[in-house]
Amino acid sequence: MKKRIIWIFGLITGIVGGIVTLLGYLVTSRIIYIKKKDDDFILEREKKALRYDEKWYELVDKEHLSISSPNGYLIKGIYFKPLQTTNTMIVCHGVTENKVNSVKYVRLFERLGFNTVVYDHRRHGESGGKTTSYGYYEKFDLQAVLHSITERLNDDAIIGVHGESMGAATTLLYAGTLEDKANFYIADCPYSDFSEELYHLLTKQTPFKSPLAIRLANIFLRLRDGYWLKSIAPRTAVTNIEKPVLFIHSLPDDFILPGMTIELYRLKNGPKMLKLFEQGAHAQSFNTNPQEYEDTVREFIKEYVLNKNDSLKV
Repeated sequence: MKKRIIWIFGLITGIVGGIVTLLGYLVTSRIIYIKKKDDDFILEREKKALRYDEKWYELVDKEHLSISSPNGYLIKGIYFKPLQTTNTMIVCHGVTENKVNSVKYVRLFERLGFNTVVYDHRRHGESGGKTTSYGYYEKFDLQAVLHSITERLNDDAIIGVHGESMGAATTLLYAGTLEDKANFYIADCPYSDFSEELYHLLTKQTPFKSPLAIRLANIFLRLRDGYWLKSIAPRTAVTNIEKPVLFIHSLPDDFILPGMTIELYRLKNGPKMLKLFEQGAHAQSFNTNPQEYEDTVREFIKEYVLNKNDSLKV
């Protein structure tokens, strides 16, 4: 009888352990291997929306980049040089997108006096990398891109970083945990804590509605991809950023809630600016409000960049 009880207990424990393991594996697979948008779809979408001008792209002075990542693969990008200036923006796209989605910002920053670098995050577009880490490994790639660009520019060059969604979180994690090397940053619809964002999305989009799923994801992410969820928390990084930050979000965004950007703005010390748009879904602030978006960026640069360097004209 005792042996039978032990056997049953062992069987139940094994079944529960198997279910837990399967659940952790499924949740983390959905995270690190998130389905990306097709590259051709992104290109055609941007063309139809008139945000990607093929004639301009063919004629503009540009340099294709291939930068070594400290994570062991190549980062692919393009350095657009429509202007005779060393002032340069680096643009970080959001998850499931690629550098083509960033070209719309190239035209924006050209009007504001900047050349622009766009690049593919790991596992996106033409860049290498096997998993998406939502800013953890991506911040090291941003650092590599920034170092590669600054090495070829003079000391007077003004360098800015613009990030959208995951790219915005990556920007803040880079500046707040690695180095605050750029002159300024623009964070468009970032999450303040990926574990909270993950729970929001899991309860909204999947059957996994228990906090247990997040705890399992935390353990399995560490085992499978080498980091804890607490390492992807821009709220802990933003307090270390001394350079100016422009925070942007659309109030109707229900993918990453605008309260996360408001929280980051409040936590940031020193020079900062917050713009909340009345219209626009997630990562659509520029697409929905292009002129107001440009005016906001221009105002921010005049206030927090021009007063330090009068060589930039906007």
